[in-house]
Amino acid sequence: MATPVVTKTAWKLQEIVAHASNVSSLVLGKASGRLLATGGDDCRVNLWSINKPNCIMSLTGHTSPVESVCLNTPEELIVAGSQSGSIRVWDLEAAKILRTLMGHKANICSLDFHPYSEFVASGSQDTNIKLWDIRRKGCVFQYRGHSQAVRCLRFSPDGKWLASAADDHTVKLWDLTAGKMMSEFPGHTGPVNVVEFHPNEYLLASGSSDRTIRFWDLEKFQVVSCIEGEPGPVRSILFNPDGCCLYSGCQDSLRVYGWEPERCFDVVRVNWGKVADLAICNDQLIGVAFSQSNVSSYVVDLTRVTRTGTVARDPVQDHRPLAQPPPNPSAPLRRIYERPSTTCSKPQRVKQNSESERRSPSSEDDRDERESRAEIQNAEDYNEIFQPKNSISRTPPRRSEPFPAPPEDDAATAKEAAKPSSAMDVQFPVPNPEVLPRPPVVASTPAAKAGPAIIPATRNEPIGLKAPDFLPAVKIPQQAELVDEDAMSQIRKGHDTMCVVLTSRHKNLDTVRAVWTTGDIKTSVDSAVAINDLSVVVDLLNIVNQKASLWKLDLCTTVLPQIEKLLQSKYESYVQTGCTSLKLILQRFLPLITDMLAAPPSVGVDISREERLHKCRLCYKQLKSISGLVKSKSGLSGRHGSTFRELHLLMASLD
Repeated sequence: MATPVVTKTAWKLQEIVAHASNVSSLVLGKASGRLLATGGDDCRVNLWSINKPNCIMSLTGHTSPVESVCLNTPEELIVAGSQSGSIRVWDLEAAKILRTLMGHKANICSLDFHPYSEFVASGSQDTNIKLWDIRRKGCVFQYRGHSQAVRCLRFSPDGKWLASAADDHTVKLWDLTAGKMMSEFPGHTGPVNVVEFHPNEYLLASGSSDRTIRFWDLEKFQVVSCIEGEPGPVRSILFNPDGCCLYSGCQDSLRVYGWEPERCFDVVRVNWGKVADLAICNDQLIGVAFSQSNVSSYVVDLTRVTRTGTVARDPVQDHRPLAQPPPNPSAPLRRIYERPSTTCSKPQRVKQNSESERRSPSSEDDRDERESRAEIQNAEDYNEIFQPKNSISRTPPRRSEPFPAPPEDDAATAKEAAKPSSAMDVQFPVPNPEVLPRPPVVASTPAAKAGPAIIPATRNEPIGLKAPDFLPAVKIPQQAELVDEDAMSQIRKGHDTMCVVLTSRHKNLDTVRAVWTTGDIKTSVDSAVAINDLSVVVDLLNIVNQKASLWKLDLCTTVLPQIEKLLQSKYESYVQTGCTSLKLILQRFLPLITDMLAAPPSVGVDISREERLHKCRLCYKQLKSISGLVKSKSGLSGRHGSTFRELHLLMASLD
């Protein structure tokens, strides 16, 4: 497992199972950095408080997967767009739906709230951009110009402009007061995924799948600088609130960039994969990423990140860092946005394009609104976050305390302590030379319920080991120090026993490794099981889990009984490995097992089918035995229980 980097600079905060099916979109509340909204293929919108394991509120009403979500600036309203093209707006404090907006002909790819007024912009795969007035339930204006799906929309800080990025490799700037396109910014050679306005200057940044970030001057409508060499497609960028730098969420790293001239200030290693959104609060950058039904959050301490100065060396990539052109202190400063104090000038209402855009929601739309509801999962969290406590409070409350950093101060210490004390580093040569990253595993916490105590995977000292127990007791109070000979003799008492244990373990691993080199994975697993040492099985599964193609149905019949033992282990790392293997088996083989058992008997003699049917029956029996254990542990709290809840959902077809 690729263990997340745990340092004082960056660390993994939590991982949750956000939906019953795949997560398709998410967004962070930019004002507080504490509120997270997720949309899933289960047609729901779920609200979460960062670093809390339970869902606060679940919003229903959409009948197709939710493709995009967005929170307004005060984090009081949320808007969600679906695959069918419908848009719904909920009031979080009242816990009810406000509006249903219809008009797009394809799925909603992007949404953004106006910074200080009740307008929402939506971009769709039908290439159109619509500006909606929430109060009147109607489309104010429609912008046409893109030839492919609109992936990102951003209002300028003064609320007068709207920037759009699309799969047609272009960025367009729209004047809301005039109702027309001001300029088009070509230059990217791939789909543009994200755009961001500078908080103060007339400057726009855009990130693309062509691994470049471009900065555009909004006075001269020309490119200022271009940063190339990103390790992957650019999916998330964010300006620092004071405008001194730009943060780019790259594959497994955070990069800090400057422009005029273009340069990289710092690179921070963060194992967040494809980060989907970024927010800054309390000098901390919070990043969120999703994979299937899981959502992970990460924290970077910005007080330890270089934001200005010299070019930083890149510890993540092998290529050379960006060259730093000579500084140009005489570069002119662009104009500053004029921030209105009250309301914005109303966008011009022009001739509507169709009757469907002029009409108010019909009786069918009203029925949809009545069917939409907000399910409050946790009343205490809901009251704390969304209910105002006085007339001037905002929601969620702005907390002054940042997220606490984990106690580990470097990745090496956490990695060394990630196994039980008897574990040894093992690296088997995989027969197939392709190396694939292992799926992330939920880091669990000690269970609060009755049962064996869970020994955490990350710790600073061995469990149950106290150094004074190995030293002779001081009989004379005046004796301040022990004699060296007495101390060494006491320490050596258990040395021989430990050497025997480690030698035996090394011999077992050599036996499995000798079989592994023949390329027969099934025989290697059988030999590891025959040794009757779970630590050897864990080491072998940690290698096999990295390559999903190594798994076969006959391998499952051997591994499943061992997985049941691992799930009941007191070692957290053993439980993690068992959960990873079980999840992989369920995703790859459960449909095959259920289909084979439900299929009618074959006509004639089919030896291979009979053998496959026998293996499926054996696997089904073992999975039924494991499902009871998974169900009993799915009620645990924290991330440890989240893993079992996800497995319980995957095993629902067994019932």
